[in-house]
Amino acid sequence: MASRNISVSETSRPKLPRHTKLKFDETRQVWVILAPERVLAPDEIAVEVLQLCDGVRSVAAMVDQLAEKYAAPREAIATDVIAMLQDLADKGFLTEARESTA
Repeated sequence: MASRNISVSETSRPKLPRHTKLKFDETRQVWVILAPERVLAPDEIAVEVLQLCDGVRSVAAMVDQLAEKYAAPREAIATDVIAMLQDLADKGFLTEARESTA
């Protein structure tokens, strides 16, 4: 199966691929991303962003929500969120929702 590289921008609607799950590990008391033969333990901020990656919400909407929640400059949040999501996408932990969901 060929991996589909995405370029994350504010118009992207990222989501976890079908084979990947964001789950709270009760034993370790940490959030983890589970993928075939891989586990990633993102930090608290990454988990909060990943929980917004539903394939419906755009990156711009996520950034707006986080900027309002933390009363932080939108530009700084946008830069950090896009960089983090792009890194996860490059590693195969994120994909982009397709336009047609029918």
